[in-house]
Parts: sequence; C-alpha cells; structure tokens
Amino acid sequence: MEIVSTNKKARFNYEIIEKIEAGISLKGTEVKSVRNKNVSIAESYASIKNDEVFLHNLHISPYEQGNRENHDPIRVRKLLLHKQEIKKLVSKIQLKGLSLVPLSIYLKKGKIKIELAVGRGKRLVDKRESLKKRAVDREIARVVKR
Repeated sequence: MEIVSTNKKARFNYEIIEKIEAGISLKGTEVKSVRNKNVSIAESYASIKNDEVFLHNLHISPYEQGNRENHDPIRVRKLLLHKQEIKKLVSKIQLKGLSLVPLSIYLKKGKIKIELAVGRGKRLVDKRESLKKRAVDREIARVVKR
C-alpha cells in the first residue's frame, strides 16, 4: 500500500468514529496524475445524493502530457461503495449529525482507493486538548530518547 496524499487537518478538526475504504471513479489522465502524487485532499469533503457518494473539492492537477484529453482539476467524483455500506453511512450521518471526511488517498494492488471517515466536528476546547496531548507526547519521546 502506497500512500499518495493525506488530510492532516481532518484528524485535527474531526473526532474519527469509523473508517471505510472506497474506490474512486477517475478518468485516464487523472489516474496518471494521482500516480505522480499530484493530488491535494486538504479541502475535500464527501456528500451523499440519491444513494450515491460523491467527493467534492479533490484537486487532481492536470497531467502534463495530457493535452486536450486533460480533465477539470476540481470536478465532482463518484465514490464506489456497496449499497449496504452507503445505507449504513446515510443512517449514521442523518441521525447523529456526523459528516463524511476523506482521510487519505492510496494505491492498493494497483487500484486507487480513498479512506473515508465518519466524524464529528471538534470544538475549540477539544482542539486545545489534542494540542496539549501532542506536546506532552513529544516531550516524553525526547526524554525516552536520551
């Protein structure tokens, strides 16, 4: 498994409840750009419409040798999930007020996959606590290293 891009802000801004792996529907030049790691997942989010999951604001740079066959860098892309998985996600998101956040894009056995998370937004207090915890962990690691 080769990680192409990760969304570091997602783990800081959201409390991750559940993770799910999904395929992503891409065009030919998009696949080549993703393999070259020309992807930005930082501002992207997922939504569900008509029992289908779509990914918005995923920026895949145009392929350099793609000429007129190139794609729109920020187009809406369909995610590939089973119906049972989509129904489970719909029930969690609608009932509990949670959101779908992409965590990372990676290559798995030659296929491009995306890791989605069902998450609850953190409040400012929770974000401060996670910053303090990270600082304490760093300090412990320094002491142990010596």
